[in-house]
Amino acid sequence: MKNITRIALIFSLVAIVSFSFAQGKAKIVFEKMQHNYGTFKEEAGVQTTTFKFTNKGKSPLILSNVRASCGCTLPKWTRKPLAPNATGEIQVSYNPKNRPGYFKKSVTVNSNAENSVVVLYIEGTVAQREKTLAEQYPRKLGPLRFKVTYLTFAKLKQNQVETKELELINDTNEPVKVGFSRTVPPHLKAKFDPAVIPAKGKGKLTVTYNAKEANTFGFVSHRLYLSINGSKDYRSSVGVTATIEEDFSHLTPEQLANAAVVSFGEKSFDFGTMKQGDKKEHTFMLTNKGKSDLHIRRVRATCGCTAVAPAKKVVAAGESVPIKVTFDSRGKRGRQSKAITVITNDPKTPTTTLRISSNIVTTES
Repeated sequence: MKNITRIALIFSLVAIVSFSFAQGKAKIVFEKMQHNYGTFKEEAGVQTTTFKFTNKGKSPLILSNVRASCGCTLPKWTRKPLAPNATGEIQVSYNPKNRPGYFKKSVTVNSNAENSVVVLYIEGTVAQREKTLAEQYPRKLGPLRFKVTYLTFAKLKQNQVETKELELINDTNEPVKVGFSRTVPPHLKAKFDPAVIPAKGKGKLTVTYNAKEANTFGFVSHRLYLSINGSKDYRSSVGVTATIEEDFSHLTPEQLANAAVVSFGEKSFDFGTMKQGDKKEHTFMLTNKGKSDLHIRRVRATCGCTAVAPAKKVVAAGESVPIKVTFDSRGKRGRQSKAITVITNDPKTPTTTLRISSNIVTTES
């Protein structure tokens, strides 16, 4: 019984000491803990609110840090020690530039108060401003503006024909005549409508891609060189890309079961350390593990520094053939990694990526 009484007395003393200690500390009390800016326009610029607070404790209050949850929110605060009952403030600014829509951000306040961590909140909704013409059409080719200066056809089946359009505007006070300064590739049909873009007017570039006439597979890129008011500036061009895939949708289950199957013994090789300027070769072995002839449609390296020479383009069932890869380290330094894409008529794995790598050192290294 005495032990129980002694323990209860100890707990009471600890509670009294803790309470007394807390009574002697600073205490930060805010007039408000959150602020809603409401809805405002983006062009209204930075919005600022003030969180006022009072030291309701018995000791001087010191704010050690005030940090916002993102860089768009900037806090400024009273940094001098505040005596009991003294007041201070935290100004919180929000920058809405390029941040349309609803937002809610936190501001964490650290101090020596008994409530040492306090979290404030700001929120609101930014009404998006109307973008300028330059922002809507950021790409500039001479007097013409484009949203983008490329057309991507993504994945096209080998017999597919697809058309895409590119919008453009004439941001000048004079009409602009547009055409092509170089021959357009035969598998592409391209035209401007209208051929003369009126002052402050709009037009479009229409491109039709005929994958069958392209007669290739995999990733393909071209440039359409524009003639603007008769100029032949090579920098005025539009990129056109496509990835052309073989169409296996017509194959029956039986044909799929008897199709070619591509297999590589290894798909990557590291040459190790090479001196800059050296050339090294490696041979990847390709095996047709299917029941029909394997046709190598295309072999493409990601860099001109890599030459690829397949031994043959048609591989019989069960046959293995070498694919020799030569890497030229001229002009290269440091860690290098190059890819070789092999496209075949294997309906399950039509595209295989091989990789070579090396660490290139110079004489100064």
